[in-house]
Amino acid sequence: MAKELLKLSNISKTFPGVKALQNVSFSLKEGEVHCICGENGAGKSTLIKIISGAYQPDAGGTIEVEGKAVKLDPLSAMKMGIQTIYQEHTVFETLSITENIFEGMEITKHGIMQFDTMRKKTKEVLEYLNSDLDPDRITGTLSSGEQKIVEIAKALVFDSKVIILDEPTASFSMKEIDNLMDIVKKIAARGIGIIYISHHLDEVFRIGDTITVLRDGIYIKTVGKNDITEPELIRDMVGRDASAFYTREYYPQGEIVMKVRNLSGNGVRNISFDLHRGEILGFAGMVGSGRSELMTLLVGGAHRLTGQVEVLGKEVHFHSPEESIKHKICYITEDRQHTGLFLDHTIARNTILANMVNTKGFTITPAKEMQIGNEFVKKLGTKANDASVLAGNLSGGNQQKVVLAKWFHTDGEIYIFDEPTRGIDVGAKQEIYQIMMNLLKEGKAIIMVSSDTPEVVSMSDRILVMKEGMMAGILERDEISEESILEKSIGGTTI
Repeated sequence: MAKELLKLSNISKTFPGVKALQNVSFSLKEGEVHCICGENGAGKSTLIKIISGAYQPDAGGTIEVEGKAVKLDPLSAMKMGIQTIYQEHTVFETLSITENIFEGMEITKHGIMQFDTMRKKTKEVLEYLNSDLDPDRITGTLSSGEQKIVEIAKALVFDSKVIILDEPTASFSMKEIDNLMDIVKKIAARGIGIIYISHHLDEVFRIGDTITVLRDGIYIKTVGKNDITEPELIRDMVGRDASAFYTREYYPQGEIVMKVRNLSGNGVRNISFDLHRGEILGFAGMVGSGRSELMTLLVGGAHRLTGQVEVLGKEVHFHSPEESIKHKICYITEDRQHTGLFLDHTIARNTILANMVNTKGFTITPAKEMQIGNEFVKKLGTKANDASVLAGNLSGGNQQKVVLAKWFHTDGEIYIFDEPTRGIDVGAKQEIYQIMMNLLKEGKAIIMVSSDTPEVVSMSDRILVMKEGMMAGILERDEISEESILEKSIGGTTI
């Protein structure tokens, strides 16, 4: 029987205004790939930060490593053989692979660094991982998948017993995903316990032995991979059937609220379209097709070369995003953490910021700020005690709600959603979709950019397909399908 490497019993964690985990129990055995599944806000990230020693759990729970009760901090966790590989790369891009692997843990003899020894160990572990990377190569020249291999190699060099992989395949190519799947199986066969966290359920069923489901910080179940189906797993994660997803109502369309003719600039050329009240105009295309660049151009974030734009019946030429806000345009960017929110500010402060351009004297009292923030917490069902909670303490889905609150407070008429559900689990997606439907009911108009083809197919009234910075065509509702989008985005001609 495989030895138990790690055991957590009744672990809870509370942040100001947020209960992230409540009495969660979890265990990991030698050679096991244990997948943790749950929506954003389910407590996955908090759980792994407790295991890695980055967070201390609330009183009352216990952690055991190989049968011994321990109190973990980042250094002691590493010494006990627990290595965490986060979604964001933690490599030093100006250093070589060897230097990255031994950074802070250099091998020395009589005070002299033994670089040849470190290079030899690096080469051995890379070869074990079926990688032909040169140990002297500068890490900043590597692809995302290759950098992840370097992080895994570091864990193996220092004889880790437990390796935690947090969303490891983000921004990977298919080949890199296949390679990582093989690596995970190989190191698990070596007796290392793997904790694997991914939104991609195909990966979970491909490499997992065991699946633990969390929902709203609460333990739901642990099952063998072969004892649950994907629809059942989704239902356990979100509390409702998968058939509820990707459905919408359609509403009568009204007047044209945005008219774009032959718009060029910021890498896009000759774009023309109309946007009506009550419709979602989807923008599809391959990565690099120019969709986000077009959105930046529309709101004045980039220089226009040619073309005309009319908003609410008036020709406009925005020179800054602030000007577009004054003309009732709301731009929900694709990167909520860097361009959508100030993570170290409260929900309330984030909520009022965009509308400051419409506020006399650019000032607002703290009491009014909190009042507005609390109104939107209640209206959008944001999971927080009140608007004093820091945005950085919220899950991805709830952070997106704060971004929406910021724009709703401007009382806009045109909403540009750029990748509105990226990094958000299926349950939170449904909530965002419902918010979009409510906007249509109110007579607003929506532009939606999405790389999720089923999403753009099911949510759009019409779809403008882009290719190489140009229009490849506009699909009417009865023409929309995954096949027709693919056909226009990778073949045919541009117009």
